Amino acid sequence: MQSGLAKVRPQDSHFNRARVSLRQALNQYTQFLRVPKRGGGSIELQAAIKADLDHISTALDKLNHSVFRVAVFGLVSRGKSAVLNALVGQKLLQTGPLNGVTQWARSVYWSPSVAGEPFQVELIDTPGLDEIGGQARATLAREVAQQADLILFVIAGDMTRTEYRALMELQQAHKPLILVFNKTDLYPDRDRQTIYEKLQTLFASSGDRYRPILSPDDIVMVAADPAPVEVRVEWEDGRVTHEWEAPPFQVDELKQKLLEILNRDGKSLLALNALRQARESEEAIAHKTLKLHQAEAEDLIWQFTRWKSIAIAINPIAFLDVLGGAATDLVMIRSLARLYGLPMTRYEAGKLWNTIVWSSGGLLLGELGSGLLLGVGKSGAAVASGFDSISGFAAYTGAAIAQATLAGYGSYRVGKAAQVYLEQGCTWGPLGANTVIQDILEQIEPDSVVHRLRRELGQ
Repeated sequence: MQSGLAKVRPQDSHFNRARVSLRQALNQYTQFLRVPKRGGGSIELQAAIKADLDHISTALDKLNHSVFRVAVFGLVSRGKSAVLNALVGQKLLQTGPLNGVTQWARSVYWSPSVAGEPFQVELIDTPGLDEIGGQARATLAREVAQQADLILFVIAGDMTRTEYRALMELQQAHKPLILVFNKTDLYPDRDRQTIYEKLQTLFASSGDRYRPILSPDDIVMVAADPAPVEVRVEWEDGRVTHEWEAPPFQVDELKQKLLEILNRDGKSLLALNALRQARESEEAIAHKTLKLHQAEAEDLIWQFTRWKSIAIAINPIAFLDVLGGAATDLVMIRSLARLYGLPMTRYEAGKLWNTIVWSSGGLLLGELGSGLLLGVGKSGAAVASGFDSISGFAAYTGAAIAQATLAGYGSYRVGKAAQVYLEQGCTWGPLGANTVIQDILEQIEPDSVVHRLRRELGQ
């Protein structure tokens, strides 16, 4: 008997978790904007934070509408617009023999069926990367590449040095790449195959970190706008004429490659890109608020350092020193978050404290152990003082001073480390962008297009 529940694909789970994460971030920071005292009263800061929130909202809207963006890049006259026209089956973008027909980024939409469901794909055409106005073109290319979920790079023969450099620059966006070898109809079969094999060899060495992260399987051949051919036409009256006829475009290999990626990784790519945008926006919000409250944060850390030192010095019970010290650090972390106006739960504060302690290279753990030993010695001295008040008190005082100094130093280090983590925004909680990104990357299958970018996407 089959279950009535449909099996949830991993990428559907990734997609849904990303939406929940972005909604949480929007809700938390919207509340932050509604409380002026948390923002420091700076109109400029409030406006800047709202701009970052708008970026998160745009990323969430893109997820809600399942819009998958494919950006097409290449040098002039490589047939970028023709490739997109062929994919949608209509000549929607202007093409021509002159260089620079495309002067700005333009979009057309393709709605293929993926896993039985309609999928909205935005195909973004861009100007040639080697046209006049290089700096403006480079800026546009970076902006489009950052917004894209997948990049197509179009060439029309052997890859030139300029094209290779451009591909390396586009790789900085950390998006999956497909190399499109266009205008294959202009080459004899043997020459076309030779160029294709050279391209595969060029990208076969995946271990070379200076080469684009591209698999030989990600190279496809197309003829998006085949050159007209002369055909012989025989008429019923016996006349014979010759006419020029445009062959049908040949993009089935590229279309099949895109459909495979959309079917297997489409929603995972959408989720990762949206989460990365949200992570950058949250880090920007945190950076601005930390800069505003830098002096107050330093005073707060020193205040907790003093409180912790005094409390531990006068407390005679060893294990309460450790518990009380950890509790003080947790309160300090949450107080710092409140000062900055950053949302943080008790769970997140505890998780951050654990991260700081365990990532400190054993130094803080050593301090905790030393503090515990000193606390035991102090407790023993307190007991001994009942029998010999002078020697017991001296031992107690010495141990208390040493333990208080060690505890205060440890608390200060925790506070400074917490500032570093807080500058990343609240992206580490159960639904934080960082956490969800890492979870998705751990579940990606080894032969996925996303797997090759795990290290870059996780940063």
